[in-house]
Amino acid sequence: MGMSSFIIYPAIDIRGGKCVRLVQGDYNQETVYNDNPLEVAKSWEEQGGTFIHLVDLDGAKAGQPVNDDIIGKIASSVQVPVQVGGGLRTLADVERLLSLGVSRVIIGTAAIEDRVFTEEVLGKYGDKVAIGIDARNGYVATRGWLETSEVQAEVLAKELAAKGAETFIFTDISRDGMMQGPNVEAIVSLAKASGRSVIASGGVTKLDDLLALSAHSGDGVGGAIVGKALYTGNIDLKEAITRIQ
Repeated sequence: MGMSSFIIYPAIDIRGGKCVRLVQGDYNQETVYNDNPLEVAKSWEEQGGTFIHLVDLDGAKAGQPVNDDIIGKIASSVQVPVQVGGGLRTLADVERLLSLGVSRVIIGTAAIEDRVFTEEVLGKYGDKVAIGIDARNGYVATRGWLETSEVQAEVLAKELAAKGAETFIFTDISRDGMMQGPNVEAIVSLAKASGRSVIASGGVTKLDDLLALSAHSGDGVGGAIVGKALYTGNIDLKEAITRIQ
């Protein structure tokens, strides 16, 4: 795998139809960056984004997708692929999002709480599914990070890789939204343990963080999701893509 296999995923977190960011998943610590997520998506595409990451925050809290309308509009309005997470718990939810033009769905909480569903989705859709593993001290957190399970992230990744998972999205919750840099060691460790592509999420603060992660593309680090740092201007998407891809 060359450097080109590392993808930067600009993130759009949707809540109440707006583009927002939370601090460490705390719904009480919200910043609204734009009232129109579709405009934001188009702007990331114009700046060279090759894959857009959407999170339905309302959906994550409700346990079912809520912002389908805006997600469908984004998927049909940009030319680049879109991946979506947030509250996907049933096959019907997954199929509906894929029918809206979404390229990849992200299964998070359900990967721990409903293994039958997760294995069914992986069996049916394989590479159109990413497993979101959010960890706190190495253990998987669920339900919008409100709860921590007793399952170790690497154990879960190995088990689901054996069931057809091709892509994992790994978030170290302690780093998310805190602008402290990603936990590179944990990300590389998960990629090696699972033998699959791992997308880093949370903590990417500056260009050097992306360079540090992309240096491990040969170890299976397939990309990074960047949210807050793009909105604050700490990272310029166009520059980052030029430097890495």
